[in-house]
Amino acid sequence: MNTQTTCCSTTPQTIQLERTKKTAPDLPVVVLGAGPIGLAAAAHLSLAGEKFLVLEAGDRIGHHVLQWGHVRLFSPWQYNIDKAARALLDRSGWNAPGEDKLPTGAELVEDYLMKLAAVPELEPFIRLNARVSAISRKHQDKLKTANREHQAFVIYVETGGAETERIEAKAVIDATGTWGQPNPLQADGVWTQSERSQQAHIFYGIPDIHGKDRERYAGKHAAVIGGGHSAINTLLDLAVLEDAGHQGKISWILRKPKIEDVYGGGAEDALEARGELGARVHELVDSGRVKVFTPFRIEQVSGKEGKLSLTGEWQGKSHSIEGIDEIIVNTGSRPDFHFLKELRLKIDDATESIEALASLIDPNVHSCGTVRPHGEKELRQPEEGFYIAGMKSYGRAPTFLLATGYEQVRSIVSYLTGDIAASEKVELELPETGVCSSGVSKNGQQPTAIGSCC
Repeated sequence: MNTQTTCCSTTPQTIQLERTKKTAPDLPVVVLGAGPIGLAAAAHLSLAGEKFLVLEAGDRIGHHVLQWGHVRLFSPWQYNIDKAARALLDRSGWNAPGEDKLPTGAELVEDYLMKLAAVPELEPFIRLNARVSAISRKHQDKLKTANREHQAFVIYVETGGAETERIEAKAVIDATGTWGQPNPLQADGVWTQSERSQQAHIFYGIPDIHGKDRERYAGKHAAVIGGGHSAINTLLDLAVLEDAGHQGKISWILRKPKIEDVYGGGAEDALEARGELGARVHELVDSGRVKVFTPFRIEQVSGKEGKLSLTGEWQGKSHSIEGIDEIIVNTGSRPDFHFLKELRLKIDDATESIEALASLIDPNVHSCGTVRPHGEKELRQPEEGFYIAGMKSYGRAPTFLLATGYEQVRSIVSYLTGDIAASEKVELELPETGVCSSGVSKNGQQPTAIGSCC
């Protein structure tokens, strides 16, 4: 277990807090997103007696989580339940799942999020089908500075009606995540018309290979792109199809210098299921059932007579992978900032994370699945009273865990409700990955392993 604590300066940040309080104190704190982090923020606000409103773009609680509902998490319930949320659920007589069990995405929603959203302290203040199209300061565009910090936020919400609704807030917590904004398959990170034209045969994420997507992949040549846990899950699911008698072909395309970089910490990983994933895919590769292309940097995807081709550079030479039926892209996702154009933000240019977090989570430097404790102070934006929390705070970095987001919103809510000391005392209990590296070796190739970079 990796237990870390930080207690920052005890000097109260009273000036900014008082400004937030003066920003129409009767207005609610608006939370964007009714996923795990958004509902955790709502739970903390409720217990603190703070007025709040949750806006969810989807038609169900946990809308994005349900899109990968068939996938089992590698973190047990112990790490997936927020403390304030648990307090509200316990009041309602909730039958909590076993802490050591591994939920699927669907179970996370049905056994936790939906029950949390239904408690009387939260249910009246959650709105579904409420898509935020823009946020600004009342009567001020991004250019205006004078008295800006005292103006309410104005949130423009599309609810399917003819008119866009305007909702005012004294503070905003953006917990919209990054799901639904996948990275393209091209190594350059650019969306091309050729990729968009082949969307009928490209899936972004982890398909339900044992369920509704079974026939799509049975007996086919499937190319899996990516080197993270999502790609490994996809490969293992495809292998099970072969075991069931559907003799297809599996190609695995990665950008990493060597395949061993993917296998992870194995038995050293504190999350047994996460370590097991690497071990299982290692066996799959060694058996020859998966053709590995690494490092392969895709430059183009094209289609002809119902088959796809991927062209790029493989081990320094031009190469094409032909005869592909289906492509599954697991190259991560990126945050959506389009509705925040009129707000003043500090976002790192490379990671697209909160600027203060970039040096801690940059995958070019760190391979950790953990990060040192951080809270309101690090997540604070130039736009006073506005915060980005949860997976979106990590931008394109892939190492976010729910427990990190829960502590983020606890700290933010503590600050917004006047408990400066609690906001500055940030504690995280995260499982070690078994693989932790920092820095780059002298030849510019592989990170140098160290005991802990976090």
